[in-house]
Amino acid sequence: MQAWQVHENGEPSEVMRLADVAQPVPGEGQVLLKVRAANINFPDVLMCRGHYQVRPLLPFTPGVEICGETEDGRRVIANPALPYGGFAEYAVADAAALLPAPDSLDDAEAAALHIGYQTGWFGLHRRAHLEAGETLLVHAAAGGVGSAAVQLGKAAGATVIGIVGGAEKAAVARELGCDVVVDRRSEDVVAAVKEATGGRGADVVYDPVGGEAYTQSTKVVAFEGRIVVVGFASGTIPSPGLNHALVKNYAILGLHWGLYNTKNPKLVQHCHEQLTELAARGAIKPLVSERVALAGAADAVQRLGDGVTTGRIAVVPTGAQA
Repeated sequence: MQAWQVHENGEPSEVMRLADVAQPVPGEGQVLLKVRAANINFPDVLMCRGHYQVRPLLPFTPGVEICGETEDGRRVIANPALPYGGFAEYAVADAAALLPAPDSLDDAEAAALHIGYQTGWFGLHRRAHLEAGETLLVHAAAGGVGSAAVQLGKAAGATVIGIVGGAEKAAVARELGCDVVVDRRSEDVVAAVKEATGGRGADVVYDPVGGEAYTQSTKVVAFEGRIVVVGFASGTIPSPGLNHALVKNYAILGLHWGLYNTKNPKLVQHCHEQLTELAARGAIKPLVSERVALAGAADAVQRLGDGVTTGRIAVVPTGAQA
């Protein structure tokens, strides 16, 4: 079969190589899956660079999220078991963690429903306890992680402010349903958010960016607000001033979604049921901005790493239906 492999760490476009390799053999408790679509996530970029908290042994195949097909023809969502990731014609995954792909979504959309939406659901509902009528601020609102949070926030009845970089991403954020869109490249984020909220600020801030975005968050979070720290796509990990959190009376909440798979897997299943219901009634739908053939995976991963993509990019192996 064909699969992308990383033999050394570096930029994805330089270290990902497409090769003919042996089909993986499932271990105990695992199943072989035909990859119907693989969604590109920022952890794929970080693993190529060797900067992710999980460092698979070299060589490995990236691709942490797929819609796959079991040997008996079932369509499922899975996180492949590295080193046999999803940017390949076949992958392996833990049988106990397979989730049914919603009938309301095609393969590429189903592949994109898992990590970003689970992270959003846990961040907004489990950690921040977002309530209808509250204001949610989402950084990188047009990206894969941010777009999921925007849709989930709207589905929960929140007023959503989306922060984006550039006019093209601003248009995408508006289409996603943001009530207010702020272009950080041409506007003062802090002033714009304060104006939009009458000086009160945002009740919940969803931050997958870190760096300057986090600093802005601390300036616009409301009294008793919650900042959900999801990731550091900017490459800069902030050092929170706890005295500031004390004086302004806000909470800083960390979220590592992957821990729930081991700490409380029943919650992951419950979340998937909630997401499937939301998708069935059209309240959420993954924004798949592009579908690329397997041969285009390295370029697509690099573009995600460079911050020039919107929504999700799905890799669709030859012969699969997206």
